[in-house]
Amino acid sequence: MTIHIGAKPGDIAETVLMPGDPLRAKWAAETFLDDPVCVNEVRGMLGFTGTWRGNRVTIQGSGMGMPSLSIYANELIRDYGAKTLIRIGSCGAMQEKVALRDIVIGMSCTSMSTPSRGFFRELNFAPCADYGLLAAAVAAAGAKGTPTHCGNIYSADVFYDERPDLNEQMTRHGVLAVEMEAAELYTVAARFGCRALAILTVSDHLLRGEALPSADRQSSFGDMVEIALESAFT
Repeated sequence: MTIHIGAKPGDIAETVLMPGDPLRAKWAAETFLDDPVCVNEVRGMLGFTGTWRGNRVTIQGSGMGMPSLSIYANELIRDYGAKTLIRIGSCGAMQEKVALRDIVIGMSCTSMSTPSRGFFRELNFAPCADYGLLAAAVAAAGAKGTPTHCGNIYSADVFYDERPDLNEQMTRHGVLAVEMEAAELYTVAARFGCRALAILTVSDHLLRGEALPSADRQSSFGDMVEIALESAFT
């Protein structure tokens, strides 16, 4: 048991999927895992452990933003022995070629800052995904026929951004989409020698002003969860 995770020793699997929303963790566990058991309810940040094709998997909510994600990633790795952490979440497209419901796989992350910035002082550390997970996810998405984009993503510090000039420059430089957690996940995983990847579903489009209706989001997110599970055990 840690400050933020009430699981007992052995309750957490070595492979952890991390949605931001704890209720999405519950939905994913009940939909995709066999015999899921709730292993964490501290602060309402639900976590479940079950099996997928005989492999133990934990699906643990991370909350919104990099500070919250950092807490759970650190404790999952340091105190529970997690080895593979895959963020599953939503993102906002920043390129015309990226459409609603498409999958975005984060090869690398741009950010203004992360909770780990103090570790590096003057160094601009470049957070990137584990290549094995990345390649497996791209292959799994291709096998499903899901429209998928792989490249640089932006991990934002704030949700209500008022920097259209900054967004314009990121679009100009090929950043695929914006989300709020992956840069810190990649950094924490690198620090501990673990594998990490972000697999995201496009729920909004910054250039077109489009957004998925809430009723459509859950079914669209199913592809993302399946790709994450396939990539973890390939």
